Amino acid sequence: MPRFEEIVIGTKAEITHLITDKDIDRFVALTGDDNKIHIDKEYAQNTSFKKPVVHGMLSAAFISTIIGTKIPGDGAIWYAQNLEFLFPVRVGDTITVVAEVIGKIPRINAIELQTDIYNQDRKKVITGKAKIKIIEQELAYKPNEENVSYKKVALVIGATGGIGSEACMKLAAMGYDIAIHYSTNEQKATSLHQKITEQNVNAYVIKADIGICSEVDNLVESVIRRYGHITLIVNCAALRIPNIKFDRLNWSDMANQLDFNVKSNYYLAKAIVPAMQKIKFGKIIFITTQVTDNTPPVEWMPYVTAKHALNGFAKSLAIELAPYNIQVNMVSPGMTDTDLIADIPEKARMLAVAKVPLKRLATAKDIAGAIGFLASEDAAYVTGQTIRINGGQSMI
Repeated sequence: MPRFEEIVIGTKAEITHLITDKDIDRFVALTGDDNKIHIDKEYAQNTSFKKPVVHGMLSAAFISTIIGTKIPGDGAIWYAQNLEFLFPVRVGDTITVVAEVIGKIPRINAIELQTDIYNQDRKKVITGKAKIKIIEQELAYKPNEENVSYKKVALVIGATGGIGSEACMKLAAMGYDIAIHYSTNEQKATSLHQKITEQNVNAYVIKADIGICSEVDNLVESVIRRYGHITLIVNCAALRIPNIKFDRLNWSDMANQLDFNVKSNYYLAKAIVPAMQKIKFGKIIFITTQVTDNTPPVEWMPYVTAKHALNGFAKSLAIELAPYNIQVNMVSPGMTDTDLIADIPEKARMLAVAKVPLKRLATAKDIAGAIGFLASEDAAYVTGQTIRINGGQSMI
């Protein structure tokens, strides 16, 4: 049986069968349906049919044959069917059952078939649609079994930030080739490139505005053209969080955060998922925040709203992409000592530290460590999850 991914919409198959008296006898013996319209010639003569009519489900049963032996074959579970019986079938008729794949349901590894039955005169006698779940054989699992020939390639978005640069170094140490994305800080990107290549892995610097769909498409295309594929994408890009009371809040403030945290990740996923589906492997990591777990800080409504939306997007994406062996996870940092919190007063930092059981802020290396785990084969059975790196401040 072909694997689900190998089944193509438009694929057809057909089988034929000559209906005999013996078929009728066997069907009656098996089901107990001895309705005289099917077996008694004299009775049938006095009806509008004039001759016995083959049981409708006897003819339709051959749909099971084509499903079980042709499309998709061994392992098929036929779980839904609708039927219209258009014309009667008689003993002596040769029926042809035709099945065509008209749809796929990746979430449950199922296909939809158009199922039509014709008689020897090519008259359609039965029509309907079937749904079939494909049950594939369980094989002994080996991490990345189908992808051992693929070199590990990571696209790190926002690589010049505190977390982004540490993620690049961590992934390079793990043997990943790194595509270093930046938006404005070319000098930092160039410096990072030099550090990474010193670890005997390849690095590539590329600029793009991830808020513009065409630039995201060009970014992903450029990396794939250079390396052949991408096995990991990590979005470490960050936007400063303005403190705005609701009475001064404009929708543009909400839209800025939603665009940065949701729309840009949507663009990235739309660009990269087809390439990952092609190689039947991939890892996607988003950065969320611990404030979605706790009472949100005052005046952070746009940021908190956008991160909640990102959490929902990531989990939904994880479910949809799981059949393609693509994992989607999140890392949720607590307050992290990077340039992003440079404007936060020292007193506020001290108060934040006081709430952390480990009595310190997170470092960029702490966050990079979690990213490294999710990027490793040790996390091969992890998807749709959030790893919280907050020193124990939030325990879920």
